[in-house]
Amino acid sequence: MQIVQKLNGAVRKAVTEYQMISPGDHVAVGVSGGKDSLALLYGLAKLRQYGGIPYRLTALTLDPCFGGEETDFSPLSRLCEALEVEHLIRRTNIGRVVFDVRQEPNPCSLCSRMRHGALNDWCKELGCQKIALGHHRDDAVETFIMNLFLEGRLHCFSPVSYLTRKDLTMIRPLVFLTEQDIRRAVAKLELPVVKSRCPIDGKTSREWAKQWLAGMEAEKIPDLRQKIFGAMRRSHLSDW
Repeated sequence: MQIVQKLNGAVRKAVTEYQMISPGDHVAVGVSGGKDSLALLYGLAKLRQYGGIPYRLTALTLDPCFGGEETDFSPLSRLCEALEVEHLIRRTNIGRVVFDVRQEPNPCSLCSRMRHGALNDWCKELGCQKIALGHHRDDAVETFIMNLFLEGRLHCFSPVSYLTRKDLTMIRPLVFLTEQDIRRAVAKLELPVVKSRCPIDGKTSREWAKQWLAGMEAEKIPDLRQKIFGAMRRSHLSDW
């Protein structure tokens, strides 16, 4: 269970170092069914149980209904029941708007904005102060590379972001874990991954950044992602 201890320890470290959660907070955790969100849900549930910080935790699952079909999230509901976490599901028409109505040339950007907007509004309805998302260390490095090469700027998302318009704080408690760490922990815990129905899953700009970094590490710099992440932290880039 060493990888599970690493997951729990990394979540505790991130929450403590960046002061992500305060006693009495109502924290919503976005649970899509992917491995990252499941690891986040598990880590926050265990932190609430053993971390000494009393807070309320609610799992929110937003279904874009890709292809006009609802996804079966019953495995997630059973996991939440086992973790003693309230699980709420909301069906939306985001998939239809992005792919059928708007027919976006860059659908990921619009889909992301719509999903985040819907999640943030849902959090406010529920009275949550915090929304936790499952971005990890590799996501941060990939975002940095995408911004550098595709937009010509030094920028990344922040571990903690305050959304002034919503009076809501976005937190990312998995930031000290790699994607491989998360994959191993989810497999060890046998968490029920629900595969995304997105028609372009795995064909995005982020996938390009992931493959570029993997290629550079295989050919030249084995620990490139760790080096970039360390540089981001030492320079306090985007509040890192």
